[in-house]
Amino acid sequence: MNPAISTLLLLVLSNIFMTIAWYGHLKLQTSGISTDWPLWVVILCSWGVALIEYSFQVPANRIGFEGNGGPYSLMQLKIIQEVITLTIFVIFSLLMFDNFTLRWNHILAMLLMVGAVWLVFLK
Repeated sequence: MNPAISTLLLLVLSNIFMTIAWYGHLKLQTSGISTDWPLWVVILCSWGVALIEYSFQVPANRIGFEGNGGPYSLMQLKIIQEVITLTIFVIFSLLMFDNFTLRWNHILAMLLMVGAVWLVFLK
């Protein structure tokens, strides 16, 4: 598979698990599932999910990094990852949290990040 495409797909998978690790426990808490869990249990569960996230993130960076024959510089990898993270976060939040509202300033911030991707690819 093309390294550029496989890098992007691995980054998307990585960020799905990262979002679940970072914010999924909040949904479990608001739905009453983990309300009585001690914080250390929540942390261990999040670490378990984050381990899966790293299983996608590390290969994505190795495959995508130009120093390993991939198409992306370090800065490009980071900016691409941030935009993917934001996109996954917004989708997750809209689906999982009834009180999450996407406002004009959020959309503008996302557009500025997309602009950052464009800027980082300029020579």
